[in-house]
Order: sequence, then C-alpha cells, then structure tokens
Amino acid sequence: MKTLLCLQELDLRIESLREREREIPKQKTKFDIHKKRLADELVEREKIVQKLLLEQRECESDIEGKQSQVKKYDQQLYAVKKNEEYQALLHEMDMIKKQIAIREEREIAIMVEIDDAKARLREDQKRIEIELKDIERQCVEIDAELIEAVRERETIEGQRAPIAAQVDPELLARYARVRANKAAGAAVVPINGQACNGCFMRVTPQIFNEILAGTKVHACSHCGRLLYHPDNFAEEAEIV
Repeated sequence: MKTLLCLQELDLRIESLREREREIPKQKTKFDIHKKRLADELVEREKIVQKLLLEQRECESDIEGKQSQVKKYDQQLYAVKKNEEYQALLHEMDMIKKQIAIREEREIAIMVEIDDAKARLREDQKRIEIELKDIERQCVEIDAELIEAVRERETIEGQRAPIAAQVDPELLARYARVRANKAAGAAVVPINGQACNGCFMRVTPQIFNEILAGTKVHACSHCGRLLYHPDNFAEEAEIV
C-alpha cells in the first residue's frame, strides 16, 4: 500500500499536468478574439477612407460632366436666334454652375475628411501593430508553458513504471480499475474517523478494524475507492 500511495502521487501529478495541457492552449482563445476585433477595426477604418475616395472621384466626375454641359450650352448661345431660348440657356447654365459650386465645396470637404481619415488610419495601424506584437509575445509564452508542462509530465511518466512494478499485481489491478471508473481524483483515500475520505460515507466497524490493522485492503462500498488508515503510514505525506 505504501508503494501504491507513491504511485498515486505520480498519477495525480500526471493527471494534473494533463489537465494543464488541455487548459493552456485555451488561453489563446481570448487572443484569437482580440486579433479578430483588431482586424475588423482596421478593415472598418480602411473602408471609411475608401468610401471617401470613391465619393471624391464621383464628385470630380460629376463636376467634369457639368462643366462639359456648361461649355456645350455656351456654344449653343451663338446659334440661338430667339431671346427666350437665349435666356433659357443662360438660366440653365447658371443653375448648373451653382450645382458645380456646391459639388466643389463638397469635394474640398471630402479632401479634409480624407486627410483626417488617413491620419486616423495610420494611428490605428501603429497601435494595432503594437497590440499584435504583444499578443504574439504572450502566445509564445503560452507555447513555452505548454512545452514545459508536457516535458514535466513525460518525466514523471518515466518514473511511474519502476514504482508500479513494485506494487502487488492484484492490488495494482484493483487500483487501475478504480481509476478507470473515476473521472479524476484519488483512487486510494484515507479513513477519516470511520468514514471514507472520498465520499464521506461510514464503513462498518469490522472493515475499519481490518484497515487499521493493515491486514486487508478494502474498497469503500459506496464509491469503490481503496481505503487505508493514515496511522499506518505516518511518515507519508497526506494524500488529498
């Protein structure tokens, strides 16, 4: 039983390290979410710039079209014979020139907005680059933590076989069956008072006495864990 307790210490440590190996990579999930948010933010900033550039091109095209129309009307003035038609063309030209002025004002405003948007984009790009480098650094640390956990587990697993070989085969088989039926935690637990320290259910006085005497290995009739009395292994560290 003493050797089995040593084996269990290794198994519980291995179990803990395996759990760490499963949990450590999950730390990257929050970074994946953060990176996506940063990427989306950058895309939105770029869209704002592109939208303004598109509007600027549309303004330029509209202005050019209206200026061409003014030139066309200006040429038609020389061919007009009637005063009414002449005045109508002048009125139409005046309306188009007013529209051109409005579009030119908007184009100037767009140019200012583009400069501001590009400046904001450059600032965001620098900030996001810094944040991404920090995320990458933390991911490297997480990878190193995982490598260390795997290395430690493999070292402990290498210590397990020699100790397991020293345990009575029948007792080892019982231990293995209990561990197979337990999702996690100790398969061998101490008697606390007269109760199993795993499920806290009491054992019969006869079984308690036999466990205390160390004459027979008993399993808890409620949870199946193997039982021992800590007084029989006073020099051993308590198994939780």
